[in-house]
Amino acid sequence: MTITLSDQDKSTLRIAAYGAVSLMAAAGAAGKPHKIATTGSIALGSATGLVGHVLADYPKGKDLAGKSVAEIADRVLPALTAAMNLLKQQDPAEAGNFRSTVLVAVETAQTHQGPPSPATTAMARKITEALDAARAATADSGAVPEAAAGQDRPELRKAIEEIVESGFLGVSLRVHDERGEWAGSAGVAELGGTAKPPINGHVRIGSNTKTFTATLVLQLVAEGKLGLDIPVDDYLPEFGLDRRITVRMLLQHTSGLFNFTGEVYDDGTIVPGIPIPYGTTGKEWVDNRLKTYRPQELLELALSKPARFEPGTGWSYSNTNYVLARLLIEKVTGRSLAEEMRRLILGPLNLSGTVVPDASPEIPEPHAHAYYRYEDAGEQTIDITRQNPSWISTGGDMISTTQDLHTFISALLGGKLLPAPLLAEMCTPHPTGIPNMDYGLGVFVVTTDDGGTVISHNGAAVGHAALMYSTPDGSKTLTAALSCVDDADLSIAAAFQNAQQRLLNEVFSRRAEHL
Repeated sequence: MTITLSDQDKSTLRIAAYGAVSLMAAAGAAGKPHKIATTGSIALGSATGLVGHVLADYPKGKDLAGKSVAEIADRVLPALTAAMNLLKQQDPAEAGNFRSTVLVAVETAQTHQGPPSPATTAMARKITEALDAARAATADSGAVPEAAAGQDRPELRKAIEEIVESGFLGVSLRVHDERGEWAGSAGVAELGGTAKPPINGHVRIGSNTKTFTATLVLQLVAEGKLGLDIPVDDYLPEFGLDRRITVRMLLQHTSGLFNFTGEVYDDGTIVPGIPIPYGTTGKEWVDNRLKTYRPQELLELALSKPARFEPGTGWSYSNTNYVLARLLIEKVTGRSLAEEMRRLILGPLNLSGTVVPDASPEIPEPHAHAYYRYEDAGEQTIDITRQNPSWISTGGDMISTTQDLHTFISALLGGKLLPAPLLAEMCTPHPTGIPNMDYGLGVFVVTTDDGGTVISHNGAAVGHAALMYSTPDGSKTLTAALSCVDDADLSIAAAFQNAQQRLLNEVFSRRAEHL
């Protein structure tokens, strides 16, 4: 994406970034202000990309020297918000880079002042609030951001409004195509409210997590740390896995391993796994939604059940495969999944809105709320936006935004994350038995109604859902965040399927290309 900054814009960025460090130094004046300023400025000097070039050419905020904390704050805090606004209008990735750079510098400065003081802690909070004021102001409004406005797209506006009418609380949609970028939202952010869902709010992305995880595994294959056709048992011998199960089979869902969230067999037999929000265990899940499960615990439950089929002889979607993929990543790298995700995907792409939460129930602001309805002495509806996602683990625990999902899928299919041969392997379809929907390695290969091909993964995470579609070259994308009142009967499922199909046809059909 091309970005143009005037000299005044660059000055705003420099004042904001170095001013944040100056604020930390002034607030910590009773400690070691010079050391705070120096270490913070060094951290800013490590910035990469456009932000790094701009910040490298600056006399380190000398025009703020000698000012009081209040004087510096009056100048710097508005500059932080202004800097985020101007970057978001041109390139959200650089906005994320700037935000991360400033917060790293603030954290570095705070760390080097000795024991944190109330003054510096409060100032760090104000700096973060100033950075996020721009993000929240754009995201919380129902208006389309200037950079995303492009042409009016009444067909997209109508589609998301109809999705809300079908039963969803809110929908946020982002489309990148030959007509430019369009983003908008419909519905409400929370029950009883009137504000629209944030256009680029955070959402639990469910099984879109699998695409991130599969990409990470394939990056480790490219680094020589893993082999696609090597038995998983060679890497994780402690679990006594069938030696016919390969790394490829995990990513492709052809291992046959029992799904720890339960199985429904062709004859209608149901074999339960852990308590999940659906079926007979809905109330149990609600009562224990902050419980922590460890990946090994989920895997051991799955291995205690009979396999669905012999390895490599069938296809069945199983979250167990991706918990094993997580354990593989952590075993061969010696680092956590979150650390590897930051090293290879989140950091390089500046995905500042994407989170690998592990067992944390929190979700960053802004976000639409998620709800769950159940029977307990009458019908109860509760806010389950905060929930511990470790029950699904790498099967679907991540949090992201429509902008980050676009950046990720576009970069992935555009060849920026994987060597061409491995990307081709990822997108090679394997039959699933589902009409017009095959599976590669962490992605669905979808045939549209008029014969086109789209690479996709979608996900649902109890009251939240996310869609991610792209042409095979990454040039046209659709990403969406949805929120709803979920329940044990999956009452929203039909509307969810219809929403996917409606948006898919609206954006990727050949008819849409000629509108």
